[in-house]
Amino acid sequence: MDEEVFNMTLRKFLKNVGITSQREIEGAVRAAIESGKLSGEESIEAKVTLSIESLGLSTDVNGKIDLK
Repeated sequence: MDEEVFNMTLRKFLKNVGITSQREIEGAVRAAIESGKLSGEESIEAKVTLSIESLGLSTDVNGKIDLK
């Protein structure tokens, strides 16, 4: 394994995950506020599941996102 290639492609993947996740969450929160489902004052619980089938990897990352 080439550590440099591995690290570079892993970082690119994680950057893409981060950017895509942020965009999707922002859109969903804005839509929920506009529809009245959220007031914009609360905190929301979030969970991301990371899986790599070929490695048998599945792990959850849990967190809280404060809107105010």
